[in-house]
Amino acid sequence: MRTSDSAIDTHCPYCALQCGMRLRPEPGGATVAVEERADFPVNRGALCGKGRTAPAVLSSRVRLTQPLVRTHAGQLEPATWEEALDAVAEGLSRTGRTHGPDAVGVFGGGGLTNEKAYALGKFARVALRTSQIDYNGRFCMSSAAAAHQRAFGLDRGLPFPLADIPRTGCVILVGSNLAETMPPALRYLTELKAGGGTLIVIDPRRTRTAEQADLHLAPRPGTDLALALGLLHLIVAEGRTDEEFIAARTTGWEEARAAAMAHWPELVERITGIPVPRLREAVALFCAPESAMVLTARGPEQQSKGTDTVGAWINLCLATGRAGRPLSGYGCLTGQGNGQGGREHGQKADQLPGYRKLTDPAARAHVAEVWGVDPDSLPGPGRSAYELLDALGTDVKALLLMGSNPVVSAPRAGHIEDRIRSLDFLAVADVVLSETAALADVVLPVTQWAEETGTTTNLEGRVLLRRRALTPPPGVRSDLDVLHGLAARLGVEKGFPTEPEEVFEELRRASAGGPADYSGITYARIEAEQGVFWPCPAGPEGAEGTEGPPGTERLFLDRFATDDGRARFVPVSHRDAAEVPDADYPLLLTTGRVVAQYQSGAQTRRVDELNAAAPGPFVELHPRLAARIGAVEGSPLAVTSRRGRAVAPARITDTIRADTVFMPFHWPGEGRANTLTNPALDPTSRMPEFKVCAVRVEPA
Repeated sequence: MRTSDSAIDTHCPYCALQCGMRLRPEPGGATVAVEERADFPVNRGALCGKGRTAPAVLSSRVRLTQPLVRTHAGQLEPATWEEALDAVAEGLSRTGRTHGPDAVGVFGGGGLTNEKAYALGKFARVALRTSQIDYNGRFCMSSAAAAHQRAFGLDRGLPFPLADIPRTGCVILVGSNLAETMPPALRYLTELKAGGGTLIVIDPRRTRTAEQADLHLAPRPGTDLALALGLLHLIVAEGRTDEEFIAARTTGWEEARAAAMAHWPELVERITGIPVPRLREAVALFCAPESAMVLTARGPEQQSKGTDTVGAWINLCLATGRAGRPLSGYGCLTGQGNGQGGREHGQKADQLPGYRKLTDPAARAHVAEVWGVDPDSLPGPGRSAYELLDALGTDVKALLLMGSNPVVSAPRAGHIEDRIRSLDFLAVADVVLSETAALADVVLPVTQWAEETGTTTNLEGRVLLRRRALTPPPGVRSDLDVLHGLAARLGVEKGFPTEPEEVFEELRRASAGGPADYSGITYARIEAEQGVFWPCPAGPEGAEGTEGPPGTERLFLDRFATDDGRARFVPVSHRDAAEVPDADYPLLLTTGRVVAQYQSGAQTRRVDELNAAAPGPFVELHPRLAARIGAVEGSPLAVTSRRGRAVAPARITDTIRADTVFMPFHWPGEGRANTLTNPALDPTSRMPEFKVCAVRVEPA
């Protein structure tokens, strides 16, 4: 493993903050050390433990360094790259010839760079001619994206930079534990409070983030929609609406107001478990300052009514004039490293690059021209992520998977593991032998963050450049090399370059004029400006080097992205979660992350320091519940849902509701939390209901 002689400025491989860091060769040049990069505005030098230890996964001791092909004896054995790519091309093309192109599926990831996500979407539609492509970002913030589109006409996680948060008057943080999921971002909340602002945290657990709050509301899981409607009811009843803003910049208020008024405070208290005086306190804190924000994360979004839930929080912002104005607005805290960019450029089932709709004839024509194909040859929309995984082995018989580990991360994971095992053919490209890769017919070892150049788009909509700092080990190739080699074997000799900047230049052209317009962004501009916010059109003269129109740091200040420029209220009403407790399953399970692990843990579980901090799964429960069932701290507990059973040690704490248990979702095996979770889908976003299901708990 070789390095350059000088330090390289780049970004962390994990969450959507995409913290700036500097990589410096260590003596001997075999490894790199992570240094703080104080000049980068998002994290200002701060790094969490995952970022500091990220180089550990670059070690050949823990990562894949040669292709693996499953033999007739059923074992994965080393193979040459030519043998492995031949086997993948044959497996995919044989399935397509026998069963039709839609029998071949592609599953991507929210950690892929923009270049790789773009190339993967193009590969599915041009080389494989399949409609069956989606990605694990569907599990991340698709409900917020759908609500954004519905209300504002455009989806960008945050419509303002993170730096605006400490300058607003009040923040309502819904279903996020920033202290553990994005530790460097917690400073924005502490700075908010230091400057006289107030923080309201809504979470069924009193997390490290909730401990920072001026007001913590702990609703019953699955009732966030009722809570938002109850707060809006009080805002109307107390005369706190901004009628001038509503009249000038919105539509649909009458219907939305009528829906909210059906959720009177006492009813909302019965649904959520939050006393009416606390609801009134929240309204007073939110409405007192001139500016305020609502920020949501997976808590309210990963529900079978997630789009409506986010829509209710957006209605709250619109009704009080807290949107489309400086230091105010609704925003979503994206989770995965490139969860924002990953869904903008074509690996989502219903979208083309530039966030264009696959069903729009003009969008198809534009992208087809860039790709040099007939618009009619492009397949239509395919299945969403869970629906695609659920169809494996039946309608979809072969799968190419990049940068995802659904055996651990998918809801109803035992069922999804069975579906993956039933495939005729599975190829996985990954940096480690994940639990999903271990089931593959062919495993392709690919480069990772420090070994490749490429762009990501962080939670602010800031397009960033990761720079290559290391030469990858012999036997490892980039995902772009993989797609180039497979396309050639499938008869598409051109159109899949291996150089990231060449791919980005094509992405710029494909996105031009679309909602997520990157045409004015270049690698040179990203480096010069510490990232460029989209949309950033090229302008009439184009964009070369460091020149071009500025990016859009703050959205919606003049108009919203709808046809008439007005934001749209959407009337929504509370409904129960897909599963509610009953005599057989009397408790609620909610899931989430811990600070030392990330997503399915495929990479972080290979880092000794992180495993020492978070060695395994656990079941968090209240002392009253523990006493009732005879649970003892550290003793094994069995958690059972209608989908399966998981076992993990008890962690007894009074920081969780007595009717709720919590499990982190980073581990496979008997402690796999997603064995239990419910795949009930939001009707709009197709987001599964990870955050609430009915369970019973007993000593194992």
